[in-house]
Formats: sequence, structure tokens, C-alpha cells
Amino acid sequence: MEWWVGLTVAGAFLQNLRSLLQRRLTRTLSVNGSSYVRFLYALPFAWLLVVWLGQTPLPILNMTFWLYVCAGGLTQIVATSALVAAVSNGQFAVGTAMSKTEAMQAAAFGLILLGEQLSWFALLGIAVSLMGVFLLTGGVSPRQVFQRGPALWLGLLAGSSFALCSVCFRGASLALGTDDSDAWQRAALTLAATLTMQTVVMGCYLIVREPQQLQRVLRSWRVATWVGLIGMTSSICWFTAMALVNAALVRAMGQIELLFTLITSVWFLGERVRRREVFGMLLLVLGIVLLI
Repeated sequence: MEWWVGLTVAGAFLQNLRSLLQRRLTRTLSVNGSSYVRFLYALPFAWLLVVWLGQTPLPILNMTFWLYVCAGGLTQIVATSALVAAVSNGQFAVGTAMSKTEAMQAAAFGLILLGEQLSWFALLGIAVSLMGVFLLTGGVSPRQVFQRGPALWLGLLAGSSFALCSVCFRGASLALGTDDSDAWQRAALTLAATLTMQTVVMGCYLIVREPQQLQRVLRSWRVATWVGLIGMTSSICWFTAMALVNAALVRAMGQIELLFTLITSVWFLGERVRRREVFGMLLLVLGIVLLI
């Protein structure tokens, strides 16, 4: 098995675990406050990782790197807000399904921005896994998908933004070098720089719009510290995988997170698996096999 596959699966699993912990914070924090926890509490761990990896010479942070970092960090914030707005609009299945088109869109952005092409097998794997995702997110019908409504457009915006930020993060990493032997270093620097920018931007927003949330974020440090640590570990897996291969492959493989979510709902919440979800899991697994 190639390194990027294991890293992506680990990142997806840890992201699911982080989301479970983060849900506990929504009882006392707003959506923006809960999102800010991800950045603020992951930031120290990210820079500690950079220091630890800095025992060997670190790459020089050039202007191209910072442009990609800023673009990726901002579009990730937009993506998160758009997804929350999409699923809060009363059409969870449509919004979620449209956001999961990110792998297809990442392939297009990767070609435009980085000149990277995918094989036909990889494109087929992305398409098959996308069909599985549609079934797992509620069996969205074509009528629902193409019905005009805010959930559709917000979901597409989320998918586009997630795709663009993934390609930008890969671009930032490639701006520091292309040798796979230092992929961890390049990924750690990209992650730390991105979290720094996002912490400053979101912090300024909360000071102006939701100042009371900052105090609540700091008071939630017991749970938030674990959210930050697990979130940072998940992110470094994602970022390293994207430093190694095309971002579209990583995002498509990352759809395995839906399987972890389904397993969690069955084991811990006692929910029953429906036939549609079984077919969705099979298609998702088939798509992943084609990617590998």
C-alpha cells in the first residue's frame, strides 16, 4: 500500500473522531466559535511539530508559498461556512451530496492551477465513489439535485471551496520542494502557516461580530485542547498525503470518512443500516479500489 493511502485513511478516521468531540462544544459555542476552536487549539501543536521536524534544515518560505497558503486558508473558511449554511437550510441530503463533488472539482482545479492530470482509472474511481457518496448521504434523486434552491448552490460552493483549498495546500507544499523525502516537513510548514492565518482572520471576525464567543472558547479548553490535538494530527495526515499525490485522489480517498461515520452511528447510536447505505458503501469501496 502506498503511503498516501494510509495517511488519508488515518486523516479521515481522526477527522471523524475530532467531529465527535467538537459536537460537545456546540452546546455552549456558536458555529463560528466552534470552528475557531479547530484553528486556535491546533496552532500550538502544529508549530511544535515544525520545531521537532526542524532538526534538519527547513525549506525557505517563498512568495508563491504564501499566496497558496492565504488562498487555501480563506477558501477553507468559506467552504466550512457554506456547508454549515447548506445543511442548515432544511435540505441536508442535497447540501451534503453537492459538497462531496469536491473530488471531481479538485481534479479540474489541479489541472488548471498545477497542470496535473489524472488517469482514466482514477477519474472512474472518483465517479464511482461519488455515486456511493450520493447513496450514503440520503439517496438524493436527480430531481432533488437539479431543483433550484439555496442548498444546491451552497453545497456546490462548499464543494468548490474545499476542492480549491486542497489544490492550494498542495500548491503551497510543492512551492517548497518536490522531494518525497521531506514531504512531512513541507506539510507541517504549510499546515502551521495556514492555521496561523486562519486563527488571526477568524479571531478578528469574532472580536468584531461575536466578542462573547472568545471567552467561551477559552473556557472550553479541556475539550478544545483534545479537539485541537486530534484535529492537527488529522490535518498533518491530509497535508502530507496531498504533498505526495494529486489533491483530487486524496479528497476522493477521504470519502471513506463516511464509512467511519456510518459505523459510529451503528455501534454507538444503535442506528440500523438500510439497503441503500449498503449499496453506497459497496460503490464507495469499489471507487477507492480503482483509485489505488
